[in-house]
Amino acid sequence: MSLALLHTSPAHVPVFDALRDAGHPGLALRHLVHEGLLDRAGESGPQSVTGEIEAVLAGAVAAGATAVLCTCSTIGGVAESLGPALGVPVLRVDRPMAAVAARAERVTVIVAVASTAAPTRALIAEEADAAGRRPAVVRTVLVEGAWERFEAGERDGYLNLVAEAADAVADADVIVLAQASMAGAVTRTVTRIPVLSSPRPGLAAAAAVAASVGRADLS
Repeated sequence: MSLALLHTSPAHVPVFDALRDAGHPGLALRHLVHEGLLDRAGESGPQSVTGEIEAVLAGAVAAGATAVLCTCSTIGGVAESLGPALGVPVLRVDRPMAAVAARAERVTVIVAVASTAAPTRALIAEEADAAGRRPAVVRTVLVEGAWERFEAGERDGYLNLVAEAADAVADADVIVLAQASMAGAVTRTVTRIPVLSSPRPGLAAAAAVAASVGRADLS
C-alpha cells in the first residue's frame, strides 16, 4: 500500500515521516510538495486551484498511490472532492480533528493564514451536521505575524506565537489549531482547555484507509 501526501510546505515532510515511524511502520509515504498552491488559493480562493490539485493527484494515482492525504486545511476540501473522479480515497488531514471539535458547544479556531478560517469553520459545521448535533459557536483567532515567522523558517517563534494565542483563549470548550504546521504548539501551551491538532489523527485515518484499500486489492 502507498499513501501520497499533498503538502504546501516542505516543513510537513519530517513531521509526517516521524508520525509514520512512530505509529505506522511499514506504511510507504510519497510526499508531494507544492508551495504555490496555498499562495494562489489565498489570493483567489481554494476553488481557483482545483485544476492544479487534480493534476497533482492524478499524477500520484498514476504513480501507484492507493490513497491521498492533503495536509493543507485551505485546499483540503477541494482535494477531498476530487477523490471519486480519481478512483482513490482522498482525505483531508483536519477532518478527524474537526469531528472531535464538533462535539463541543464553543470552539475557538486558531489560524496563521486567513484563508484557512472559512474552510475550517465549514468543516466543523459539516461534522456537527453529520453527527446530528447543533452547530458549535465557532470563533476564529488570526495570529498576527505568525505566518511570516513560519515562512522565514523561525519554527520556535512561530509555535510560541500560536501557543500564546491558545493560552489567551478563555471562553471555549475546545481549541482547534487549524493548520498542520501548528501541531508542535500543543506541548507549549499551559491552558487547561483541550487543544486539538490534525497531523496525528489525520495520518491515522489515512493509514487505515490505505490499509483497507490494500486488503481489498488482494481479495
